[in-house]
Amino acid sequence: MRLTTKGRFAVTAMVDVALHATQSPVPLTDISARQGISLSYLEQLFSKLRRCALVKSARGPGGGYRLAKPMGEVTVADIIIAVDEPIDATQCAGKENCRDDQKCLTHDLWMRLNEQIFEFLRSVTLGELVEQHRARQANVVELRDQRVGKRSQSEP
Repeated sequence: MRLTTKGRFAVTAMVDVALHATQSPVPLTDISARQGISLSYLEQLFSKLRRCALVKSARGPGGGYRLAKPMGEVTVADIIIAVDEPIDATQCAGKENCRDDQKCLTHDLWMRLNEQIFEFLRSVTLGELVEQHRARQANVVELRDQRVGKRSQSEP
């Protein structure tokens, strides 16, 4: 399967927007700094995400991007499709000309894999990814607090 950095970065940036756009739009410079994605690459991705009505932009001071839909309604598949990322495990891009202009012996296997991958990505929402991130962060804070508490209890 050819899921390139374009798809990964688009999903990462959308999770960032979902996490940080609660009060005001999120500037691409902030996403770039937090996620280590170049600003020019983010500009290209967000242009496509905006055209597909996944984000809204606000110009001027305090401008940036917000989600255009509730995060529970945006799937990972929506994001990947918006940035023109192919989800394809075949050699022939589904054209059935894999081997000497004919369908190869394993073409149907790879097409079924494509369908399974797409169904999985369609089943995962941005809201779920945000909740998973928040749960992980809460666990990290809880572990840190437990360690700090144990240290302070053992001090004379």
